[in-house]
This record gives sequence, C-alpha cells and structure tokens, in this order.
Amino acid sequence: MCLAIPMQVVAIDGLNARCEAKGIERVVSLFLLQHETLQPGDMVMIHVGYAIQRITPDEARTAWALYDEMLAADELIRDAQRA
Repeated sequence: MCLAIPMQVVAIDGLNARCEAKGIERVVSLFLLQHETLQPGDMVMIHVGYAIQRITPDEARTAWALYDEMLAADELIRDAQRA
C-alpha cells in the first residue's frame, strides 16, 4: 500500500521545501509541483520525499483524522493479540 502524508510548507529553497506535520519536519522535493506557485503555509501531500499534490487544509485534516483512526485500530488489534 502506498501512503502520502499531508504536511505544511514551512520554507522554500528552490525546488526543495521544509515541511512540517505533527511536530516532525522533513526537507522534500518540489520537483513534481514545479508548475505550481507554492508558498509557506500551503498544504501538500508527501510521498517518498516528493510533494505530489497541493491540498486544502480541510483535506489535510480529513486525511490525518483517517490516519489517526487507522493507528488507533491497529493498536487495539495489537493489544488484543497480546492478551
């Protein structure tokens, strides 16, 4: 399964951006979005170190809510297996 992570652009340096999500920062490539005009504060989906799509803040919140549900469900399964 492939998974992209929503992150907020913090700073841009050429075709690289420093992005943040949930307290974690990463430098990612903007090569695939070089046709877009991105700026700090924009939300992007990150996959294997590349920004692949600009998204709205609402889309980012929805994605994180879903990911948090998946992590919680996984933890419940692990707890049940340990019991």
